[in-house]
Amino acid sequence: MSNLKTTTFEYGANAVYIAEMYEKFLQDANSVDANWKAYFNNFKDSATGLTKDFNGGAWGKPRSKVIGVAEAVDPKAAAAKGATPAPKPSNNNISQEALDSIHAQMLIRAYRVRGHMIADLDPLGLSHRESHPELDVTRYGFTDADYDKEIVVGGWLGYDKLTLGQILNILKQSYCQTFAIEMGHIQNTDKRDWLHEKIESTLGKPTLNAYEKKQVLQQLIETVGFEEFLQKKYPGTKRFSSEGGDGLMPALFATVNRASQLGVKEVVLGMPHRGRLNVLTAFMGKPYVAMLSEFNGNLATPDNINSSGDVKYHQGFSSDKEFAGNMVHLSLTSNPSHLEAVNPVVAGKVRAKQDQMKDTSRSQALGILLHGDAAFCGQGIVTETLAISDLDDYTTGGTVHIVVNNQVGFTTSPKYGHKSPYPTDVAMMVQAPIFHINGDDPEAIVHAAHIAAEYRAEYKQDVVIDVWCYRKHGHNEGDEPRWTQPLMYDVIDQKPTTREVYGNRLVEEGTLTAEEFELMKQAFYDRLEEAYQGANSYKPAKADMLEGKWTGIKQADDQATKIKGDTSVALKKLQQVGAKLVALPETLNVHKGVQKVYDNRAKMVETGEGIDWAFGEALAFGTLLDEGRPIRFTGQDVIRGTFSHRHAGVWDQKTEEIYFSLNNISKTQAKSEISNSALSEFAVLGYEYGYSSAEPNTLVLWEAQFGDFVNGSQIIIDQFITSAEVKWLRMSGLVMLLPHAYEGQGPEHSSARLERFLQSCAEDNIIVANCTTPANYFHILRRQLHRDFRKPLIMMSPKSLLRHKLAVSNLKDMAEGTTFHRVIGEVDKIAASAKVRKVLLCSGKVYYDLLEERRNRKIDDVAIIRVEQLYPFPASSIADELKQYKNAEVLWVQEEPENMGAWTFLDRKLEKVLLSVDAKSKRPTYIGRPEAAATACGYMKVYKYQQDKLINEALA
Repeated sequence: MSNLKTTTFEYGANAVYIAEMYEKFLQDANSVDANWKAYFNNFKDSATGLTKDFNGGAWGKPRSKVIGVAEAVDPKAAAAKGATPAPKPSNNNISQEALDSIHAQMLIRAYRVRGHMIADLDPLGLSHRESHPELDVTRYGFTDADYDKEIVVGGWLGYDKLTLGQILNILKQSYCQTFAIEMGHIQNTDKRDWLHEKIESTLGKPTLNAYEKKQVLQQLIETVGFEEFLQKKYPGTKRFSSEGGDGLMPALFATVNRASQLGVKEVVLGMPHRGRLNVLTAFMGKPYVAMLSEFNGNLATPDNINSSGDVKYHQGFSSDKEFAGNMVHLSLTSNPSHLEAVNPVVAGKVRAKQDQMKDTSRSQALGILLHGDAAFCGQGIVTETLAISDLDDYTTGGTVHIVVNNQVGFTTSPKYGHKSPYPTDVAMMVQAPIFHINGDDPEAIVHAAHIAAEYRAEYKQDVVIDVWCYRKHGHNEGDEPRWTQPLMYDVIDQKPTTREVYGNRLVEEGTLTAEEFELMKQAFYDRLEEAYQGANSYKPAKADMLEGKWTGIKQADDQATKIKGDTSVALKKLQQVGAKLVALPETLNVHKGVQKVYDNRAKMVETGEGIDWAFGEALAFGTLLDEGRPIRFTGQDVIRGTFSHRHAGVWDQKTEEIYFSLNNISKTQAKSEISNSALSEFAVLGYEYGYSSAEPNTLVLWEAQFGDFVNGSQIIIDQFITSAEVKWLRMSGLVMLLPHAYEGQGPEHSSARLERFLQSCAEDNIIVANCTTPANYFHILRRQLHRDFRKPLIMMSPKSLLRHKLAVSNLKDMAEGTTFHRVIGEVDKIAASAKVRKVLLCSGKVYYDLLEERRNRKIDDVAIIRVEQLYPFPASSIADELKQYKNAEVLWVQEEPENMGAWTFLDRKLEKVLLSVDAKSKRPTYIGRPEAAATACGYMKVYKYQQDKLINEALA
């Protein structure tokens, strides 16, 4: 149907055109467009005239009558008139009855697609729309006089015929009250039909008994009551209260209740700061006495735990809790003030838990993400996380998103934050159903949560619940929101809480008495008062950082990071694993270039010599897998490698099937998962960090195409990777591989911003390395899992060294008796140490530039020492090397500009080392590029001049 206005069902003015098409179809089915033919075929042979709706759903299939629908339809009239079959349309012209049916279908579709536009969503009543042109019955050829007119509906909701008024009543109750849904963007007809069935058969309302209603009220009493208690006891203290968005709690409880009934055993939550204190206590089960103790200024962790701590509304928590008779493990992920940064972290944690449970159906672990409205549409990480949500290597079987729609972002009104109708429109990109709910109707919230959990279980896809609410106190408790939203807060000042709205509703309907309502509130207040009295004497018993999968892992002390770990592998085992890694099936159609790579690797195994960077990495992976330690490795182009060096997977040139030799080492080996990622740094790095924070026994790696690209994920680095352990007591063994070196490729393909990582180094928080040999790379990778603690590894990996003739190792460098070297001393035979006039300290690729030039010039009085691990700073190892050259001038040589690279980090540290060994040289001298704003020059001629200059200065 090429012409939208003349062929879609949304355009009611063309009803006559549709009738004409139908008449032509009856005379000659091939005389109409194929789309019209398919449509008319759907109801041509039905006894009622209609068997399928315009979306492809089964109208003729009887649907179970649910309490609610019968209330919308006059039961007596339905019983008397509901079983009358409609006559078949005439072969000569379309009957008025069939035409009315077509118009009714168009009207039903309009409500399904546009009903949310006139729904009663805003609890403040400031943005309600009374009408929408596509929902006007006159658009479909009806008039007010037709409300009692019977129309064939072909088994819809169990009825053959309904009056126009009954149809409208069902549609308005289903789609236009305090519960609404957007699903017109969903292309899959089965999913739409499923949603139609769920919503229309219940009129958008749950069936809750008195006990369940009182449970919902209790959740609101605890949510509102705790905030009021805090305001009374700690007035003005910043806490980012949930007040105004209290419907969040019933949404969480209902989602997990229903999910637990559908098989979910673990739930990982991520959320911003608003409402977090209530989620921690009322939902997660953190004791109120513990929370109030923190309000009194006491520590949240035992005295013997090394932690800087964080504000209360950033903290995480975990617990086991019963929902609907099922035990569920809950974990709330710690999150910084970068509101949505936690999204991919939660997704990665859920995937790790699913892998731990061998939950390939993605049904036992669930992620729930809470969002603010302005952040959901404003933060790009939301889009990035959605974009990877249904990719095979990142899917978790769907996340439930709950948007606390405050209708304002800090002080920005929605009209300045997004021009689309809703802040949730970004979720349309993954065709997620979007429920819009009035936050003052807890039962509508519960209904949406139940359907969301069921949809996620059925279709393994993301779902969004948009809870329209407001903020009672502005951005925080010290804010004055009336400066920027005076009209909104005129309404809010007069507004009763959701607790009062719902409690009074239950009193009016007779579910409980007013006295019972007051007693429920008083009982909870008394419970809080008791906790308040015990808060000052409360002492946290333990931290939960090393439980569950982390049992046996320790928090490293100052000396632990100096332990090298047992990283060597028996030579025979290296040969066995190597042989498996280079073996390709005879049936595999291998590209001749890749075959050459594997042939060369076979020679490396045979001779034990010339092992390059990529094969050293493969041996590290292979030996870990052989030991039963899994590998997860993602990033853009990691299978082949950005520089066509890795070829971890080999593509069959005829079938495009991929063969991974890493998964064909032995029958008892662990699994490797090596995947090319979507074009994302922020979300993918956050995802892998999340995975590593939940799974300590898998080597988790992420590689940037070029090291510079890590800039796009700086928030994950600063807020999680480098600081999570000290802030939140959460460890990670994540490895970041960042190609880094100056080779004349310009500012965006040179620097991984080594200086930024080093600036973040303190308290042994991360490992930063710039290795120069495949063997050392082999050992440092294996060391990640062979120590009894976990630290993120930031690896400045090479580019030109991937194929450099000198950057090779032998199998014996990885075999018995070998280990990782933080510092590598002089390897050539040079002059006696007393005659050495210069010592060049360096790191990474510049070492080989210096080495080759020194050999070319036959210089023997200049020693070169490689600092392979920059942090934790190997002071004693450097001192041991420098003791030999007490008469030499000591220089630090780097490729990066003076204001970048390692120089500013190492300067004073090297000075302390020189003083400790009583060297003649009291301070190191800097050799490298001058200060610069850009990381590198973009002209090869300039690059070569700068590089030659620094090499000459170093060796002069």
